[in-house]
Amino acid sequence: MVVRRDPSPRAGHPPASGEYVAGRPDRQRGGATVLLLAIGLVFMVFGTFGAAIVAAGMASQRAAVAADLGALAGAARALDGDAAACATASDLAGRNEGRLVGCHLDGMDVLVTVEVAFTPLPGLTRVATASARAGPVRG
Repeated sequence: MVVRRDPSPRAGHPPASGEYVAGRPDRQRGGATVLLLAIGLVFMVFGTFGAAIVAAGMASQRAAVAADLGALAGAARALDGDAAACATASDLAGRNEGRLVGCHLDGMDVLVTVEVAFTPLPGLTRVATASARAGPVRG
């Protein structure tokens, strides 16, 4: 950067590109900083919403896994009755970060519904729900 203190040699001419004349502010100074901050803000917003979408997908998968495993565990205890099958399903769903919200026997099949709470954005809590059915193999 060239600093010119005496503008007299080029009186009447604007300063050359990149040249700073003492006492006269350059109107373009700081424009790149504002642009960089705006681009950074856009990346932050897209990154935050991208992370929220990924969190929702992961919660949906966790709910599906908890429901599947809960239904299988309940089906193993189906001969012991509705209460025993659902208690086992609830225990296994809880171990997989889920909460059993529905369970009943349909013959020898166990039907369970599990929900998993997640926080996609600070201050915003949502629930992902999944259902599963398990029972003996029918030929």
